[in-house]
Amino acid sequence: MLDTERSIDTLPPTTRTSPDAPAAPARRVWLREASGLAALATVAGIAGVAATPTFAQGAGYLTLESPLGTRDPSRMEVLEFFWFGCPHCFRFEPAINAWAASRPDDVDFVREAPPLNPGWENHSRAFYAAEALGITDGMFDRTFHRIHDEGDSLRKPAAVGAFIASLDLGTDADTFVSTMRSFSVETALRRSVRLASDAGVTGVPSLLINGTYLTSASIAGGNDGMIRVVDDLIARERG
Repeated sequence: MLDTERSIDTLPPTTRTSPDAPAAPARRVWLREASGLAALATVAGIAGVAATPTFAQGAGYLTLESPLGTRDPSRMEVLEFFWFGCPHCFRFEPAINAWAASRPDDVDFVREAPPLNPGWENHSRAFYAAEALGITDGMFDRTFHRIHDEGDSLRKPAAVGAFIASLDLGTDADTFVSTMRSFSVETALRRSVRLASDAGVTGVPSLLINGTYLTSASIAGGNDGMIRVVDDLIARERG
């Protein structure tokens, strides 16, 4: 049985460390020729991320050398990187959803679904198509449920379209599949992969706090640790 509080690693098996170890530097290439996505290579493992001199595993996060922009610089932001097919993301959702429901008023919670592995792409396209059509709230939890509780992998666009149409969200299967292949979704995919690369994401779920701090279950010591780190860093950012 899979551990419920670790992350799906995007690295090939020969570069993976022990499940209990934090993500280690390794070379990898994310190549999406079939869909037209640009080839993105991480030359030195955690690109753009480095521990500060006082970093210790007990701190539960990594600090980016060059902070990334957020959607609204006037507010704080917590960004979750996820994949619908990830069992660890599925098990993390109750915790992050509960946190999001009671988060401070000045903190935004957003999500990105970068296709960091070729098998993730249609799930990523489904997320961004839902965003484009304004039906994310109606499909998000039910997509996780369909995959993990009902055992439907939703790997094919036709299967995704039929499932979304069955949710009665005002979108038919053909429209949804067409949106999955749209320019806006293609742009979102490229943006998400670049953002994940710049943040040094090597597995999901991962959280980026205010464009500056990266945490995951393996770094923070579990799902509860991730939430604790988020709260501590929000307080720290407020000064």
